[in-house]
Amino acid sequence: MKKPTLIAVDGKTVPPKNTPDKNALDFYRELETDVLARTLWGEARGEGDKGMEAVACVIMNRVRVAEEKGRYWWGNNIIQVCQKPYQFSCWNRSDPNFKKVQAVDSTDYYFASALRIARRVIGQCQMDITNGATHYHADSIAKPFWAKGQEPRAVIGHHIFYRIIEE
Repeated sequence: MKKPTLIAVDGKTVPPKNTPDKNALDFYRELETDVLARTLWGEARGEGDKGMEAVACVIMNRVRVAEEKGRYWWGNNIIQVCQKPYQFSCWNRSDPNFKKVQAVDSTDYYFASALRIARRVIGQCQMDITNGATHYHADSIAKPFWAKGQEPRAVIGHHIFYRIIEE
């Protein structure tokens, strides 16, 4: 098998489906799926499939907002949105989950579920169960400053979901 050729991605789009090197697109999709699954696992593995699906919906809603606006501060594609500093704590180097997120593999039951959910979401086979939410927080913490004055869009497991878009 030929080694995949890496191509530059401008941050707004993924490689087009007619990319001459199909391996590059396949490589990008695998990376995107892996980052999304690790984010779901790191953020919501204790919430089961429904909780991980809800976090996936938040990520995809952020990607949609960026597409609609042409770009957005939290990133323009799945990888950028997941790894934007201080947005999903499992990617913060100081977070206890950071090393776990990097080390987990598909032998972990919850990570195998996260991979399945990520593939379904990327393939657009998952309905938005958060009613368009772009943010969430655990119900065990006080309402964060960014949620003040906001009405929840959904409560799923131990997470409260909001749609917050700056104009």
